[in-house]
Amino acid sequence: MPALVFDPAMRERIAQSTRRAAFYCGAVASLESALKHHGTRLVVRRGPLISTARALAREVGAETVIWSTAYDAASVARERQLQSAFEEAGLRAIAVHDAPTVPPEETAAVRSDEGGAGYRALAPYIAAWEETRRAPVKGTIRFERDTFPSDAPPTPVEFGAAPLAEEPSETRALAALDAFLAGPALQYRTARNIPADESTSHLSADLSFGTIGARTVVARIDARLRDAFLLSEERLSLETFRRALAQRDFFLQLAWFFESRPDEPLQPKMRHFPVAERHPALEAWREGCTGYPLVDAGIRQLRATGWMHPRVRLVAASFLCFDLGVDWRVGRDAWERDLVEDDPALANGNWQWVAGVGADLAQFPRIYNPRKQARAFDSRGTYVRRWIPELATVPDADLADPSSAGRQAQIALPLFDGTAYPAPVVDHEGAAREFLRRYVEFVSTPTWRG
Repeated sequence: MPALVFDPAMRERIAQSTRRAAFYCGAVASLESALKHHGTRLVVRRGPLISTARALAREVGAETVIWSTAYDAASVARERQLQSAFEEAGLRAIAVHDAPTVPPEETAAVRSDEGGAGYRALAPYIAAWEETRRAPVKGTIRFERDTFPSDAPPTPVEFGAAPLAEEPSETRALAALDAFLAGPALQYRTARNIPADESTSHLSADLSFGTIGARTVVARIDARLRDAFLLSEERLSLETFRRALAQRDFFLQLAWFFESRPDEPLQPKMRHFPVAERHPALEAWREGCTGYPLVDAGIRQLRATGWMHPRVRLVAASFLCFDLGVDWRVGRDAWERDLVEDDPALANGNWQWVAGVGADLAQFPRIYNPRKQARAFDSRGTYVRRWIPELATVPDADLADPSSAGRQAQIALPLFDGTAYPAPVVDHEGAAREFLRRYVEFVSTPTWRG
């Protein structure tokens, strides 16, 4: 009997973003519709997770309760309490790893050096992931056909959101995946770095809310790779896309095995590194007005759509952490209010990776130069112009640094509005050098251990 317990914690998370609420509610409605085709219905109950779920299990006479586990520390703690409550009531309770392609315990079991502990480094994890992943198991489920009372499912209206024009569903997600694998995925190695070319899968929200499964995505990539007529570059692109799914699993297993300090840097040495929670330019970063076009275009895309191109995410996050010296958690929480996807474990892993405080064994933090990134990956300014209309008339060669172009234009044309696009809020080169100076000084001093 499929059931959804819509508890206050889930409601609070969904309510943070109207776009997320609309997607989530659409996914629930789609699940209801799909279950009807199997002769059953989704039973919705609202209330505190443990008491509501236990009461429902008692009402329907369940012997076993199974659920898909989450990976953020708060959810894992609640689920452990839930499991204890079911077992105390004499029920069999099973939490399954349905979000990743490979369950964390399976990759960890490959390790011979640390007795089944998780991986902190990506490369050995990828090797274990490739060794342990299997094709999705196909089976049948017999649904309960008795009708039990159900509360009203969550709807976008109760979150102040409008229903999506196209309802999220497994059918829609599978069609989008197949269309991606048929063409755009064959150029993924390049497209993943070109923000103007939106030829990425755009499946983050679907994976987050389960309208498509990671195992399904990987299985279809593998099937596509069996095409004997693929060119070597196309094959490499598909393998790169598959590796992106493996990296997603990597961050999930990090959260699973290293949950004791979910809001602190994974690297012990960086837990005492001084970072700021405020900066005079923090609001400019949040609004997409830093004076660095690639950063600002990404922030504006996120605020307008609930999604940002993966390459630009790296640049915008790097700018916050290194140019402004602001705590990565400030950026994570700011984006949380705009992103459609709902993956706190992935958000933590990715932000720590960029900030150089997580699962990254690099000697120094990777600081992205926003001007060089713009010249390399948006040389014609297609992406920047799409999201920053103030720069529509700036020549391609000047888009990476429109402040210098603006000064020249003011001299040549008195009517030029120099305030249309802001000057850079910080000097990138100077800020990067200062951050590295502080970093080297900190890691070279043994007092960080204390």
